[in-house]
Amino acid sequence: MQINDIQLKQLIEASLFVMGKPLSIKAIKETVLVKFDVSRVRIKSCLDELQQDYQERGVQLVEVASGYRFQTQELLSEFLQPLWQEKSPKYSRATLETLAVIAYKQPVTRGDIEHVRGVAVSSHIIKSLADRHWVKTVGHKEVPGRPALYATTTEFLSYFGLKTLADLPSLTDDESLQALFEKVSLAPQQTEESN
Repeated sequence: MQINDIQLKQLIEASLFVMGKPLSIKAIKETVLVKFDVSRVRIKSCLDELQQDYQERGVQLVEVASGYRFQTQELLSEFLQPLWQEKSPKYSRATLETLAVIAYKQPVTRGDIEHVRGVAVSSHIIKSLADRHWVKTVGHKEVPGRPALYATTTEFLSYFGLKTLADLPSLTDDESLQALFEKVSLAPQQTEESN
């Protein structure tokens, strides 16, 4: 079945609005366009046009790791905050530091994270990151006890508006990463729950 360029653009735009999460070209082709004979190149071209159309608007079409999504311009977020009754979930410093170590050093074991942070890592922190689908187990290290190796997911990249890990701010060496958590190792030893 054929579809003209205007209809194609409208259908892709509408599907991105109603989904509420990123859609890949493959997902678009296999769902809303399954009945039509449309190439991946044509879909990509349509997405590029939509990105141009929305460039100067309050809502933009952006590409993240798991596909394309509409989101508000960052500079408007301060003004849009009153629209949300609920506050965004707050994450403890320990959780964010653990996530940063995984993101920058992956794949890592819990012991690797503890070495960088200088404090024990609660299993609750790893579980909450896994429940959020920001980290996953990608294997086991070939040492006694075979500890799990953790890495970030495409959901992590998408949540933080990244296409790839290369989009993370650069840390040039282990010392840079260690310096990021210098205050933690200087602070008195605390349990993860109190962090």
